[in-house]
Amino acid sequence: MAMNIKQFIADPQNFKSLKDFKTDKVTGVSGKEESADRLEKYKKNMEILQDRLYADDRYSLLIIFQAMDAAGKDSTIKHVMTGLNPQGCQVYNFKKPSTEELNHDFLWRTYRCFPERGKIGIFNRSYYEEVLIAKVHPEIILQQRIPGIQSIKKINEKFWMKRYESINNMEKHLVENGTVILKFFLHVSKQEQTTRFLKRVNEPDKNWKFALNDIIESKNWENYQDAYGRMIKETSTDIAPWYIIPADKKWFMQIAVAEIMLERLEELNLKYPVLSDAQTADIDKGRKILNLEK
Repeated sequence: MAMNIKQFIADPQNFKSLKDFKTDKVTGVSGKEESADRLEKYKKNMEILQDRLYADDRYSLLIIFQAMDAAGKDSTIKHVMTGLNPQGCQVYNFKKPSTEELNHDFLWRTYRCFPERGKIGIFNRSYYEEVLIAKVHPEIILQQRIPGIQSIKKINEKFWMKRYESINNMEKHLVENGTVILKFFLHVSKQEQTTRFLKRVNEPDKNWKFALNDIIESKNWENYQDAYGRMIKETSTDIAPWYIIPADKKWFMQIAVAEIMLERLEELNLKYPVLSDAQTADIDKGRKILNLEK
């Protein structure tokens, strides 16, 4: 039984708060075992559709993952995207900007990584960091040397609204030119985040994931929740809505993301190109040559 994926959409007209979305909701799947079986089926279907996406050569697919630390971005990318042709799939992680990136506008470093037609691009964090971590830590904005922004006092409501507007305009441009955008916010609870942090500390095979700064940043939980809520409210649009995915149970989060991806690809009605008469004639000639060689 397929789940109703509309329940995860942050309605552009009616979204109010992240508190209206549960972090532990499970719907449309009986449990972990069924989820694993369905995920394998979905991945096989996505392999077929990825091939058609490449052959069709009209659309590209941009998948954005945003979340609090330990919400499961890496594991979702790993489990859902395994099986896709790596030649047609690009994954980018966006962390602290380099000196070169700071010498450009805040969208530049991600804009140059957008997928070309026929390809799938996956962003582990994205340009949305510029209205998330930068909003919680506005001193980051001062490093960007924006004209007229010489102090934190200048980073006001008007400044953030302009950033939301720039993002919406860019996404509108992308969609109008054939990029399908899927934006996932992996919604994890504070309690579950703490549990996952403890695993990174206590389980040797997970120690490599531990970063002290993640613990420090978790102290800003409420500020980040406010920043995420405002981001979703201002940038969930009809053409590129946010999907708020319950993330306390990773197996459910992964099947939900996979089902949304699959449904969106199916909606594109992707087809292999229709051959021209000349191409068909070439195939017939090639068949005769190969048969003679055989």
